Amino acid sequence: MPHGTGSGLAAGDVTSAVLAIGRPDFPKVLIETLRQQADVGHCMVFALTRTGAASCLLDAGNIPTGGDLGAAYAGQFHESDPNRDAMFEGEGSAAIVLPSFAPRMYGARYRKIFFNDSGIVDKCAIAIWVDDTCFYVNFYRIAAQGRFNDAERARLQAIAPAIGASVARHFQHSTPDHNLSALFAARAPLADLTPREQEVCRRILLGFSSEAISQALGISLHSTLTYRKRAYERLGISSQSELFAIVLGLLAGAGRLN
Repeated sequence: MPHGTGSGLAAGDVTSAVLAIGRPDFPKVLIETLRQQADVGHCMVFALTRTGAASCLLDAGNIPTGGDLGAAYAGQFHESDPNRDAMFEGEGSAAIVLPSFAPRMYGARYRKIFFNDSGIVDKCAIAIWVDDTCFYVNFYRIAAQGRFNDAERARLQAIAPAIGASVARHFQHSTPDHNLSALFAARAPLADLTPREQEVCRRILLGFSSEAISQALGISLHSTLTYRKRAYERLGISSQSELFAIVLGLLAGAGRLN
């Protein structure tokens, strides 16, 4: 894999990722850029809010179980992430470079699921706040690659502000509420959902937790989960990331991302 040399980083090093903002191939371009810069094996992006919402926005790279890990993290493990305090204490416009990976940072169950079973041996992470949403960007290496060396860590830290800003801009730009309303009203397969299923899915895409959706719609948590299950079955999907992929594809097809 090409790594580049020297300590200086030109702005053009991440230009391809910046230019891909808003395009459906953004995940592919992002992971390719990260591989060129620091031989990153896998990248996952999560959106976290102070109200407790968590969702996996991006899962790209060489970890076959990445989708399952993303769902598990968004479902419950985000609450026990040792980086959580640093992220929520560092709210602001600048990218937050989070502490270096050390297995002892994580509880036994977390460590088994996210590192031992998946083959992940190292990670670097950054976070950036935009309004009330924290975009949490994780870079992983698996056993076949070995751990990041000092030069690769330095390079990731150097490009972190541009990568964090690009990720935040992409996912902000991709799911504004007025575009969602139009898509759910007129574009299949989203328009094929029942009105209540649409309301639940729209809020999922906007980062609401199941509890927050229940409160906003005035329905029970059980009803929220039932509507989500029915909607996912109609759409032929099983995760938030797949729902987002449908929306991103429709937005791109409608020319709304240019």
